[in-house]
Amino acid sequence: MANTYFPLLVLFLFAGAFVAFMLVLSSVLGPRVYNSVKDDPFECGTLGSGSPTNRLSVKYYLVAMIFILFDVEVVFMYPWAVQAVKLGWYGYFVMVSFLVVVATGLIYIWKRGVLDWNE
Repeated sequence: MANTYFPLLVLFLFAGAFVAFMLVLSSVLGPRVYNSVKDDPFECGTLGSGSPTNRLSVKYYLVAMIFILFDVEVVFMYPWAVQAVKLGWYGYFVMVSFLVVVATGLIYIWKRGVLDWNE
């Protein structure tokens, strides 16, 4: 039984050795000169605006979670679309019921004002 796990052990050892090697290499070859220009946060080529400790609105996080939720639902729709002909009418009605549930959720969050940024 130990023979079957030996390649996995070798893989983990190589991965650990590679990580250790890269950490040592970056500390040896990395920059050593620090100044105020290098320590400034870089924001896509623009000067930073506002305080870095400003808190974002809860709506930002809600919209982010809703985006992830609907993104995952689209991932579930892709295999169905690939096999739609093979699944036939049963697959069609199952996907329609799934889309009804998703649309109901979207209408609910829309009516609750989660997607309204002006409030």
